[in-house]
Amino acid sequence: MVEIKEVISKGDIKKFVEYPNKLYKKNEFYVPFLSIDEKNKFDKDKNESYDDCIIKCFLAYRDKQLVGRIAGIIQKLYNEKTGQKRVRFSRFDCINDEEVSKALFMSVEKWAKEQGMEIIHGPMGYNDLDREGLLIDGFDQLSTFEEQYNYDYYQKLIEAYGFKKEVDWVEYRIFTPKEENERINHIAEVVSKRYKLKLIKPDNLKKFISDNKQELFQVLDAAYSPLYGVVPMSDKVKDAVIAQFKLILNKDFIVCIKNEFGAIVAFGLAFPSFSEAVNKSKGKILPLGIFRMMRQIKNPTAIDLGLIAIRPEYQNKGVNTLILSALIKGMIEKGVKYAETNLMLEYNNRIQTQWNVFDYVEHKKRRCYVKSID
Repeated sequence: MVEIKEVISKGDIKKFVEYPNKLYKKNEFYVPFLSIDEKNKFDKDKNESYDDCIIKCFLAYRDKQLVGRIAGIIQKLYNEKTGQKRVRFSRFDCINDEEVSKALFMSVEKWAKEQGMEIIHGPMGYNDLDREGLLIDGFDQLSTFEEQYNYDYYQKLIEAYGFKKEVDWVEYRIFTPKEENERINHIAEVVSKRYKLKLIKPDNLKKFISDNKQELFQVLDAAYSPLYGVVPMSDKVKDAVIAQFKLILNKDFIVCIKNEFGAIVAFGLAFPSFSEAVNKSKGKILPLGIFRMMRQIKNPTAIDLGLIAIRPEYQNKGVNTLILSALIKGMIEKGVKYAETNLMLEYNNRIQTQWNVFDYVEHKKRRCYVKSID
C-alpha cells in the first residue's frame, strides 16, 4: 500500500530534495541540483516565486520507505497570461511502480481541483528558467546543470495515468569548428553596418550586470513571451535569477548588441559547463564542490548555451550572426570542445536552423505532457 504525505516540515523538505540523489546514486548521466539552492526553492522566505505561485509537495511511502515525490505548482501569472486554469507538476521522481506514480499524480490532481484548476501539465517549473520537460530520448547523455535527468520508465508511468503529449523540445550538441566561419563573419559585418549595430563584450561582469540588467530582461521578455510555457517574471524573481546565475557566468561568453542610440537589441550568453563537477560533488558545495565548479567556470571544456534573445523588430534580419560570429570566435580562443544548446521547441525552426553553420548532433529530446483534471 502506498502512503502519501504532504511536505510540511524542514525534515520533509530535506527528504524531498535529497530523494533523487538516492534514486540516481549509481547513474553516471544524472546531474543533481545544488542542494542548498534547491532547498531554498521550497522556503517561502527565500524563494521569490512564492509571490506568484501556490505550491504543494508530496512524498510517497511504502512500508515506511520513501519511494517517490512530486510537486504541484499553480503559476498564477501564467494562468493570467493564458486565461487557463492550469497546475504544473514538477520534481516528479519515483521507483518503477505504477501504483506509486498514480498515487502521486492523484494527490496533485485532488489538491489542484480544490484550488479550481482544470488542467495538469508538466514537467514544468516555477518559470522558464527552472528545469522542465521529461527526457524521452538521450538517456545515455550527461545532463547539463540546467536540465533534469530521468529514467526511461518515467514516460510509461506518466502515459499510463492518461497524460498526452503537448509539446516536445529537442537539444543539439554543437562542435567547435577548427577555424572561424568567414561567411558568418561577412554577414555579421554587413548586418552591423546596415542597422548601425555595435557588438559589446563586458570588461567587468559585475558592472555590466548592474548597468544593463533591466534592459536585458526587457529584451528577454519581448523575445520569449510568445513561446510555450514562458512566464512573466516579477522584479523580485529577476533579482533572484541574477543573484543565482552571476556566480557561474564567464564574461568571455556574454555578447551584447546595441543600436546607434545605445539601446540593447539582442544578447547571447552561455554558461561554462560544470555538470561533471556537480556530479562528482553530489550537489554539495562544500567541502570540494566549490573548487571543482570554479575550475570548470574559469577553464571550461564545454559550455551550455543559456539564452539568445533578439527584440522582435530586429528578428529575421541577420542579427543572430553577430552573436554566432562572436560565439565561434570565443569557443575557438578558449579551447571549448563543444556546446550544449539545451531546450529548443520542436517547431521553432528559426532557432534550430541557425546552428547549421556548425557540425552538430541532435542527441536529446524532452516532452511536456497535458491532461484534463477528472
